[in-house]
Amino acid sequence: TVMNWLPRKCVVVPYDFSEQSLAAARLGREFVEDASNLHVIHVLPELTVTEPGVIWSTIDDASRMTHAKEAMEERLQDVSGAQLKVAFGDPGHMITDLASEVTADLIVIPSHGRTGVQRLLLGSVAERVVRLAHCPVLVLRD
Repeated sequence: TVMNWLPRKCVVVPYDFSEQSLAAARLGREFVEDASNLHVIHVLPELTVTEPGVIWSTIDDASRMTHAKEAMEERLQDVSGAQLKVAFGDPGHMITDLASEVTADLIVIPSHGRTGVQRLLLGSVAERVVRLAHCPVLVLRD
């Protein structure tokens, strides 16, 4: 593969269902010999107790996690064998916490995700990850 000159034992890639994050996951896969050393994380915002779904108990974190994981499995077939994780909270912290937990050598993150407001959000997530990470971060340009 293209990246043989830079093999990594363990790589973390945040995934937000955008094309850019899928490309990041594919690239992350090229860095590791074994797909099980690729950790792909999707971070969901925490629900506030005032949201209608929470009040009427129609939405809970367990079901949100299940749906997100199923959607990830479906979309990330190119990187089958990767460890998929869904977390709740601040993306910058959740991504870097996972990287520390699995002693990642590298985090691969797109500079931007989806368009509009989310584009701004992922831009700031990338900056935050660069600041918080204990390992090198590869920020991919469009």
